[in-house]
Amino acid sequence: MKLKIILLVVVIMVLFMLNLFEGSIRIPASDVVNILLGQTDGVKPSWRYIVIESRLPQAITAVLCGGALSTSGLMLQTAFRNPLADPSIFGISSGAGLGVALTMLLLGGSLSLGSLQVGGFVAVIAAAFIGAMTVTAVIFSFSTIVKNNVMLLIIGIMIGYLASSAITLLNFFATDEGVKSYMVWGMGSFGGVTMKHMPVFASATLLGMAAAMMLIKPLNALMLGDRYAENLGVNIRRTRNLLLAATGLLTAITTAFCGPVSFIGLAVPHIARLIFRTDNHRLLLPATLLCGSVIALVCNAICFLPGESGVIPLGAVTPLMGAPVIIYVIMRGRKA
Repeated sequence: MKLKIILLVVVIMVLFMLNLFEGSIRIPASDVVNILLGQTDGVKPSWRYIVIESRLPQAITAVLCGGALSTSGLMLQTAFRNPLADPSIFGISSGAGLGVALTMLLLGGSLSLGSLQVGGFVAVIAAAFIGAMTVTAVIFSFSTIVKNNVMLLIIGIMIGYLASSAITLLNFFATDEGVKSYMVWGMGSFGGVTMKHMPVFASATLLGMAAAMMLIKPLNALMLGDRYAENLGVNIRRTRNLLLAATGLLTAITTAFCGPVSFIGLAVPHIARLIFRTDNHRLLLPATLLCGSVIALVCNAICFLPGESGVIPLGAVTPLMGAPVIIYVIMRGRKA
């Protein structure tokens, strides 16, 4: 098992460097290495900008975003004992999308908070985060009333439908330019985090993943059923609320900066289970986190395959990686 963990770390390092070397603009590998080492004599300033301000933060974002979403997916699948649960099933991603839609399609791309007014990229990030955390707060409120996990899951799905309906109405009445801007955001991208914003993004995702690590023991207990977990001294409602808070934070921050990234939270926990053959979260959770980073880096590298011809939207790549895994899991479940 330790060998597999080490192998995953090595794969992440290799893919990370591949993401730095490859892109829509071809830069010699030797120059990329020199730029990373700070030896920029004789190197084009534009190449330095591309590597430091674009490729490096994009690779870091892929590592963090992949780990965050896959961790969220594993926690939800365990807590609700549903192999098809993921961060978007509670409508958190839809809430972020609604926040962005309101900003882009209704408010003209800017947010006003009293005398403070922000626009552009900052407004989109703020709107997505506010939308996602608002839905998380609503789900959190229902969780204090509804004791049944299945009913809470259904409520989350219904909230997602309501948000999606509102987004459809906003798109219908919006201008062509607004609809186009929203569609571009909805395609998803790991390139939305600059080095300036990286401290905020990294701090929030690492905080959420640290909170997830603290829930390993309760998650293992929940695998045995609610009654057994209660007999072991696990507070089911408090654990569920902490889990929702961690999932909400991770989904909100990743969706705000990267747009809706599908299938990573849904498929990666199953990939980790297939590789490690265990349900013990002491191993499974770190393994899922690492597998999520691997998949995200692979998807980001695939996005740049056309080279100078353009960049493939992230939303078109992640289903290609995730959908076959889910189909396999469903078919294996039917045979069991």
